[in-house]
Order: sequence, then C-alpha cells, then structure tokens
Amino acid sequence: MQICMKVVFFGTPRFAADVLAYLLAHGIDVAAVVTKPDRPYGRSGTPSPSAVKRLCLQRYPRVLILQPDKASTCSFAKKLHPLEVDLFVVVAYGEIISQELLDLPKCGCINLHASLLPKYRGAAPIQAALLDGAKYTGVTIIEMALKMDAGDILLQERVPIERELNFQELEARLCKIGCRLLLKAISQYESLIRMPQNHKEATYAKKIDSRMAKLDWNGSAEQIHNRVRAFSPCPGAWCNVELMGQQKRLKIYRSKACEGSGVPGKTLSFEACGWRVACREGALLILEVQLEGKKRLSFEDFYKGVSTPPEIES
Repeated sequence: MQICMKVVFFGTPRFAADVLAYLLAHGIDVAAVVTKPDRPYGRSGTPSPSAVKRLCLQRYPRVLILQPDKASTCSFAKKLHPLEVDLFVVVAYGEIISQELLDLPKCGCINLHASLLPKYRGAAPIQAALLDGAKYTGVTIIEMALKMDAGDILLQERVPIERELNFQELEARLCKIGCRLLLKAISQYESLIRMPQNHKEATYAKKIDSRMAKLDWNGSAEQIHNRVRAFSPCPGAWCNVELMGQQKRLKIYRSKACEGSGVPGKTLSFEACGWRVACREGALLILEVQLEGKKRLSFEDFYKGVSTPPEIES
C-alpha cells in the first residue's frame, strides 16, 4: 500500500522515536523531524540529543532535523512553510502547538496520545493510569486543536492493565498499538470519522517529578504497589533505609500487594522470596531493588548479600 502523505514529525522521547522508526520503515514520507534541543546530561552536563534525534542520526541521516527552542513562533513557522507538507504528526513533543503552526499543513495535524481520551490529558498519561490502579487505558489518535489533547477523536483502542504490569511494559504495549493506529490514521486520514470529545469527562495527568516517586508507607499496599510500577524503571520508586549503620536510598522496581498488618514501614518478613513490609492497609512484598551505588538486583540476589533487614526511614 502506497501512502501519498508528506509529513513533518514532532517528537522527543524514546516513545516518539519508536513511533517515528515504525513510520519510516513503513514508507511514510517524512520531510522533516522537529525535536527538542540537546539538553545537558549527567554530571558532566554534556549536551545530549533527544531519542528522536539519535534515531535520525544513526539510522536515517538524510532526514532533516529541526530543533527550535520554541516551535510555536512566527520565525519557525516560516521555516516550515516551504516544505509544503500534507500533515503534521505529533507524538510526545513537549509543547502545545500554536494555531499558526496548526494551520500550516495542507490537510491537518494529528496527535498520538497514550490514553483513552478525554481521560488523562497531559504529559504523563501512562504513569497516571498506573498510579490510579486503572484496569484499562489505551491509545487515541486525535485531530489537533489549540487546547491540550482536546481535539476530535479519529481512532481509539482500549488496552487492559494487569495488576503487575509496570510503566516500561505498558508503554511498550501502547507504543506497538499506537504505531499501527497512527499508520492507519495517516493512510486513511481524509475518510476517517471525527468524534468530538466529551470535555466534561476530561481528567489530567501532570508532568512527572522525581519527588513523586518517594514511597509513603502510610498508604495502602495497593497504592504503594501502584506507585512502584508507575515509576519502574524511571525514575524508580524509592525510600531511605539504614543498612549496616549507613543511610542509603533504596529503589524498588517490582512488588506485589499482599496480606499483612503492622506498623507502616516495618519489616514483617525478610526472606529470599521477598521482603514483606507493613503498610497502613496490607503489606508490600518487595521483589526487585537497587541500593544506592549498587546494581539492580532480584530480591533473592539482594538477600544473599544482606545479613539483616534494612531499617526503613519514615
């Protein structure tokens, strides 16, 4: 199937890079890629390209890369205008696109969003669904509007969320489905039925801050487990512990909510099969961890090197 649509792709993180790779592999004519400028990374502060830029440099060096500080400006619109493209495709770019930019393509602008819109509009829909313990989420392709994630729905697919599924696993599942839906949206754009969103049902997923990943043992086991999986692997849910007289940060990557009662944050059992810690309601079974300065380990391997349970700081 030949798709006669010339597009400009807007995207920044790895999720967007995976989608872009899929579109290019399936013959989409990408006239240019717009991604965020290189940002300081690590202790050295060396500028590092976005995942989308790295993909283009490594595998698609002929693709034009544009990195404006802000895309929604008159000067940048003038740069895009000569490209005369049919469609803008936006996937986790990181900026609300101005009306001037939305009006540039011949056909329109579409966006892939990793939720069942109007649920979880905003920057972190996957984490928000996991934090809420949602049983379902999904992928939505929308016609873009000036208001964030508020455009008409073109395509949508629902996805179940199992209790143990973490962010990395759910993101991969949604990305795979999103790629397929987006390709369909581009190829069938003009014939797709537009369905307005019910704005009264809109909820919002705010941008993730690493401080949100700190665990509060006064929550229920389900709430704490949801926080662990929402932030696994990045930034990693964490708590402070004292181990062999030293204070360390402990990241928790896998867990299960289980039965148990006791003082929140206190050890109920500490065995090779897992570390059971009391919560306000129930207990958390910790299954995979990373102690500050050490490698990420299954709890069985962590247990082999620890003689006594760490003391969790409140």
